[in-house]
Parts: sequence; structure tokens; C-alpha cells
Amino acid sequence: MAFKLLLFQPPVEDFYDTDIRLQPIGLGYLKASVKRYLPEIEVTIRDFHHGHGRTTIPIPKTLSYLKPYYSFADKTPFSTFYHYYHFGLSFEKIAETILAEKPDMVGISSLFSPYYREVLKCVEALKQVMDVPILLGGSHVSARPDLMLKHPGVDFVIQGEGELALVEFLKAWLTGSSYQNIPGLGFKKDGEMVLNPPVIPDLPEDFPFPDFSDFQPRNYLYEGQPLSFILTSRGCPHQCTFCSVHTTFGYRYRKRSVASIMRELRWRYAEGYRVFDFEDDNLTLNQREMKLLCEQILTEFPAGSIRLLAMNGISFLSLNPELLSLMHRAGFTNLNLSLVSADALTRQQTRRPHSLEKYLEIANHSASLGFQMVSYQILGLPGESLDSMINTVLVNVGLPVLLGASMFYLTPDSPIAEGWPDLSEDDIFKARLTAMAIETDLFNRDEIYTLFITIRMINFLKGLRFGSGTMTMAALLDWAERQDERTKNGAKMLKIFFESGQLNGVSGNGIVPVQRFQPTLFYRIWNQITTIVTQTNEIIQRSVDQIT
Repeated sequence: MAFKLLLFQPPVEDFYDTDIRLQPIGLGYLKASVKRYLPEIEVTIRDFHHGHGRTTIPIPKTLSYLKPYYSFADKTPFSTFYHYYHFGLSFEKIAETILAEKPDMVGISSLFSPYYREVLKCVEALKQVMDVPILLGGSHVSARPDLMLKHPGVDFVIQGEGELALVEFLKAWLTGSSYQNIPGLGFKKDGEMVLNPPVIPDLPEDFPFPDFSDFQPRNYLYEGQPLSFILTSRGCPHQCTFCSVHTTFGYRYRKRSVASIMRELRWRYAEGYRVFDFEDDNLTLNQREMKLLCEQILTEFPAGSIRLLAMNGISFLSLNPELLSLMHRAGFTNLNLSLVSADALTRQQTRRPHSLEKYLEIANHSASLGFQMVSYQILGLPGESLDSMINTVLVNVGLPVLLGASMFYLTPDSPIAEGWPDLSEDDIFKARLTAMAIETDLFNRDEIYTLFITIRMINFLKGLRFGSGTMTMAALLDWAERQDERTKNGAKMLKIFFESGQLNGVSGNGIVPVQRFQPTLFYRIWNQITTIVTQTNEIIQRSVDQIT
């Protein structure tokens, strides 16, 4: 009977979840590698996160300080969060499902540090019903292998890229050989943890494409079309202090050939996928290769037959007008740009090799081509002042972009974390946007919360499509009150806010005040705005009577 390896994506628990970027491509790479080098092993992937709904659960005590901020279910477009959810199958059902499949070994993906407890709960539920060796891998394991391996139910961990390490580990397991020289493997010997150093492998030209045979294309959709993840490279040479990608992939950039990428695109297209999301950490670093890829796509795929995305973001540092034009013609319709901060000192402190001038050039040229853009800003970077964050908001108010606000969290093993005391398990649990965990002498939680909501208010206005080129704020809010219920709620609450100075939300109980929001901070931003440029390049003129 064949040796059976079951790999799975675990559930997560948080205030919100995405229903788009959930395809477990890492597990697909692992299955493909095992099938190539150890075809006698039967590998199955199960996704216990996506497609299993959500269950409301109590807010953990560790996050109880957030209750005054997330105090009611708001129906306006600038709402934040309220319920805390379990997204995915229950731990008990996961254990029952796996028990019925009777695998000889189980591997669990632990990608995100704040959700490590869910991974360990899966381990505990499994160990209660079956005696099976459990292996963990993923970005969080690479950052904190000690934290995961010390759990009594965890038998092995793999740090770094897992494909070749998993194959070597399985060979050793099946033959009873030593684990000592398997790169990245962590195991227990005589009651002690042993962590072999990982090795960053080359990316060979014939590296197997991820195996998605356990998935149906209809299970992963983007705007109704089957979505497939794709990676054209690994690693990023930039050393931004808030990023921990080097923990898994290192700083050495390894690019696949255009021929290899095109073979994978053809294969996925034949499987029924029509939307391709490039999840690279630095997709366009090699501009020449990216241009060649776009040219090949234009040649081989009929216009409009596929859609291309890069939801993990694109470094505007490596974009130029020629490449942008090719990308748009090839099928890219949206751009996620990472500005982080418009402040030169903040970019210097975070080792961002990007300039504001370059950003403005790329944003304006992309708009002229018709791209829909989101520009991401980090709120609450240690060392950045409130005025600096406000300035970044103001830069983007005047550009045809939506503002992507990400509240800073301290990722384990990121360079910026080296300057902080050792992270406790609670600190790691709070390494999530929704936690608003970091305060400094330069800003407090109320201020970060207010900035977050202010950006959502601005985005509400930027996202309106009124089709008349230019409109005053007063006329726009009157128009918005005649639209759908959510838009109507937003316009009504903004009118009340401008008249009374009190921001409210809409819940089942009617109009409810938004606690901890600071109107004075909002007006520090608002009073510097004369016009707002929408995402579709229309102009909103702010009324004089909205100044306070």
C-alpha cells in the first residue's frame, strides 16, 4: 500500500478575511515535487480554510482592548470591524476528515504569524484522534521554528523553501536514514530540538509547476472567473525593514525564464483558469524579461481572453512607460503600488530604495493608460510622525488612486523587529493589521484608528463614479443619497458629520456614535484639501462650509 501524505491549509481567526488570495500555491509546489521525485508516495491537498464559511466566536482576551474601537456592526462604507470569526472548517471536523483519510503523515501550512495558534489547535485536535507524525512548514515556521517545534504535538518543521527539503526528508523517513544533513529540517532528538540551517536552492528551469489537481477552478474565483496564482520569481533584493520575505526566500532574486512561465500559463488556461495573479515579491525587477513575457502573452492569447493581476503589489521602482503600456495591453487592468510613505526620512529609515518623484511619475502615467490603482501606505511605522503620515495621505488625495491603509504590525524576524525586545507569544499573535498593537511617543492608537477611518472616508468619495468630470462636495453628497443603501448611508453620515462634528455609523439600532474617532485630527487633514481626485480621474471640489 502506498505511503499517504496529506497536506492542508488550516483555518484562520480574525475580524476579517479575504475570499480571493487563498489558493494554497505553496502546497501545490510541494505536491508537484514529491510526485516528481517520489512518485510512489500518494499526496493529497485539502483546503480547510477556503469554502467552509465562517463562525462568529468571542474576541480573544489578548485583543479585548479593541472592543471600544470595534464596538458595533457599521453599515457605512467607512466601517472598520466588529465580529471576530473562525474562517474555515472547525478543528474537530478537520480531525474527523483526516482520520477518515488515514494518512501516514500530515503536513500543515503555517504561513502567517498571527494565526500560528490555529495551526497548533489543528495539531492538538489531530493528536487526540490519531497517532500520526505531523510536519509544519511555511513563512511563520521559517521565522519562528523554535516556537512551533517546541509544541509536544509537532514532530517536524521545515524552514525556508520546502520542495527539495520535503523530498529529502521523506526519503530519509522511508529508509530510516539520518535527518542530520537535510537542509531546513527541524526535529527532536533525545528530548532536544535540532534545527538544521536552511539552504536557498536555485530555481531550476524544469522546476515542477504547482499541482492543483485537488482543486476545482470554480473554487477560486475573481469577479466570477477562475483564478490561478503564479510565481515567476523568488526572493527580493530590497531590504525593507518591515518585510520578512527574506526569512523564506532570502535576498537573492531568482527568475524563471519566459518560456517556462508561458508553459505554465498555457497549462492553466487548458485547465480552465482565466485570471492569473502573479504573487511575486518583485514581479517587474527584471524589466527586460517582464517586457518579453508581456509580448509573448499578447502573441499567444486572444485579446480579452485572460486577465492579469499582481495583488501582492508591484514595486514602482522598476516600472517605466514602455513596460506599463505593454502590461496594460497584455491584460493587466489593476495596479497595487506600495508607496509606504511620502516622507524621504521614513523611506530612508525603512531602507526603501524608492523616491516620491518616481512614484508620482508612475501613478500619473498609469492613470493615463487606464489602470485602476490602489496605493498602499503603512500607518504607524515606528519612527514616523503623525504629520508625515498625514502628508502621505494628502499626496494620494490628489492622485487617481484609492488609498490602501495598512496599520503597522511587527512581523517576527523582520529587520525592524531586531530593535525591539524579544517578541512574546502574545506579541506574535497581535502581529496583524486589526490589532493596532504598536504605539510610540509619536502617535497613539486613537490617532492611528482615526487615520484609518479618515482614509476610508476619503476612499468612499474617491470610489464614487458620477460621470460628470467635476462636482462640488455638496452636490456629490446629494447625488450619493439617491444611490444604493450603502452609498446613501455614507453620504448621510458625512453630511451629519460636517454639520455636527460627530462621526456616526449606521447599525440595526439606528445611528450610533463612532467611539475613539478624533474629529480634530480628521480636520488637520481635511482643511488642507481643496480637491479630491477620484479613482476614475474625476474631480470633487470641497465646499468652503466643510472647513472647521
